[in-house]
Amino acid sequence: MKKNRAFLKWAGGKYPLLNDIEKHLPKGECLIEPFVGAGSVFLNTNYSRYILADINSDLIDLYGIVKTRTDEYIRAAQAMFTPANNNAEVYYQLRTEFNQCKDKLRRAVLFLYLNRHGYNGLCRYNLKGEFNVPFGRYKKPYFPEAELLHFALKAQNAEFHCLSYEACMELADKNSVVYCDPPYAPLSATANFTAYHTNSFSPREQAHLAEMAEKLVSRQIPVLISNHDTPDTREWYKAAKHYQVKVRRSISSNGGTRKKVDELLALYRPVVR
Repeated sequence: MKKNRAFLKWAGGKYPLLNDIEKHLPKGECLIEPFVGAGSVFLNTNYSRYILADINSDLIDLYGIVKTRTDEYIRAAQAMFTPANNNAEVYYQLRTEFNQCKDKLRRAVLFLYLNRHGYNGLCRYNLKGEFNVPFGRYKKPYFPEAELLHFALKAQNAEFHCLSYEACMELADKNSVVYCDPPYAPLSATANFTAYHTNSFSPREQAHLAEMAEKLVSRQIPVLISNHDTPDTREWYKAAKHYQVKVRRSISSNGGTRKKVDELLALYRPVVR
């Protein structure tokens, strides 16, 4: 079956892991994703409804606009993808505009432009909350029209919330399945790249997420979590069933250095009573 790609480029996106995730995701009526990111799992599963959350308000505002103002958004966003806009000077001007902009539609348009023209599709903010990814130097950035249209169609059965993972998980009921894709635990002390947003995800947060999963499974709500396979993650998720998966990480810009690292899928499945 053809897999659907997200319209955003996203560090740690789940596209390469989709087959494994789908295999282990339990059936249910509503899929809840507290860390929706670019939405690859949402785009490639068939639940009757979705509750999708992220702490990045730019991302959630963008998704709401793509859902409700699809044609207007696509026209405005497509107009940004011109050869004249694909240079460093214009990129930095538009990045400054984005950081000062209060208009939600314009911000959403600029967000996609920055995502597709910035370095490696990263989404990163400084401590003042300003987007600070440098120019990416691509020959011809791709405008994801088909992906936007597919997302908008699928989004008619989804609600988007700017919430903490904890508040999002509280929305789960007995018809829900929860899939968590938190910022990954570092493979080493030097690889501690967890500050995708201005709030970084500490080991304490990682352990708390596992506690939340245990709480939900005790209420008969299944939870699947993906992360790096490390001694820490195996300890945090000790109450879950572990599945090891190998995947090629594509965040390195030098294709030759992309290594396969082990990933862990931890499934908290309710005990059948």
